[in-house]
Amino acid sequence: MGVVYYANYLIWFEMGRSEYCRQQGFNYLDLEDLGYRLVVTEASCRYRNPARYDELIMVRTTLHTLRRRSICFKYQVLRKGSEEILVEGETKHLCIGDTGKVQAIPDPYFTKLSRGLQPHDSHA
Repeated sequence: MGVVYYANYLIWFEMGRSEYCRQQGFNYLDLEDLGYRLVVTEASCRYRNPARYDELIMVRTTLHTLRRRSICFKYQVLRKGSEEILVEGETKHLCIGDTGKVQAIPDPYFTKLSRGLQPHDSHA
């Protein structure tokens, strides 16, 4: 069909989260090495315009909410070189430990994540 397969956007969201963590000063794998996982509990995508095969795109990732045990990221997939939005979405996560039980996001990761917290309109 000449367009990107719809599920690939979720993979791009994951890549955006990993890069977000790097920009905040840590690798996500460092958190996993300590026995913590940020598991996806909810994911949504709103498809606006198709990306075409071999087209350059950009994933804009922001931290929408951060709580001691949960986190929500928002994403925009844009056509590179323009601000045309192809897809918007979000993922919600819970922090779990090695036992599979919900845990608080450990410091200093919570602190590092919070540095990128985007203010948002409380009326939205």
